[in-house]
Amino acid sequence: MSECCQGSVSCSCEDLQEALSIHTRKITDSCRDKDCIEDLRVYLTAGSQALLEKSSGAKVRCAELMYTYVDVDPVAFDRNHYCIDATFYYRIIADAVIGCSRPATLYGVAVFSKRAVLCGEESRAHIFTSDTRLGCPDGPTRVSANLPTAVVEVLDPMVLSSKVREHCNCHCKEGAVVQIPAEICKLFDENLDLGNEGRGLFVTLGQFSVIRLERDAQLVVPVLDYSIPTKECCDAPGCAEDPCEVFSRIPFPVKQFAPRGCDCPQEKECDNN
Repeated sequence: MSECCQGSVSCSCEDLQEALSIHTRKITDSCRDKDCIEDLRVYLTAGSQALLEKSSGAKVRCAELMYTYVDVDPVAFDRNHYCIDATFYYRIIADAVIGCSRPATLYGVAVFSKRAVLCGEESRAHIFTSDTRLGCPDGPTRVSANLPTAVVEVLDPMVLSSKVREHCNCHCKEGAVVQIPAEICKLFDENLDLGNEGRGLFVTLGQFSVIRLERDAQLVVPVLDYSIPTKECCDAPGCAEDPCEVFSRIPFPVKQFAPRGCDCPQEKECDNN
């Protein structure tokens, strides 16, 4: 096989038809994080807060990530690095125990913010697109930018624990005023109770996230052929492939039938021996 296709087992130089110029995004930097968010305040709806006040306890059932607000700002002392601020909004569903009746369902919002600094490379190009417009009814808008694009990938959080306690009366972090966007508030049937009086529901969440910075780039790539789907269209679910045909392509799990040694600490070593 010649050098132009070195490392590939399915192509040859005769297969290369042309060089194609494409526009894509280059990842300049990325990071991953594993956050344990302790005692996060849950802002319940007005009705849910009233139920919590007369309950003997509550437990968070699940947490769902509704929206993530991402902002990018250049770092003042380093033009190649950018600060990414991400704010996560979670829908919290909990069960409150009231007397001997069936647990009542509580609804609310929890908010968590984090920051990351990544390398976004320097660019002097101002980007304009065909959907750029000068001005808008709501005020001025940015019509061009040379900032990189921040992308945040997040899994739904895991509920680690929850508890109910009286709100703190001191001037601490809990007493800070939280701004919740109107679009988030509209997802609930009632207004959210943002006060710091009475009892409060607090939750501890575990969250996995990946943050990266991207910049527009023009690349020239070799073209073997244009991609045409081989799968035929189907108007009924499950008719695309025969289940027995799918099963026939699964390799036989030989290793799962082989006995394992009792004195081998690592599975990889047992398999090799």
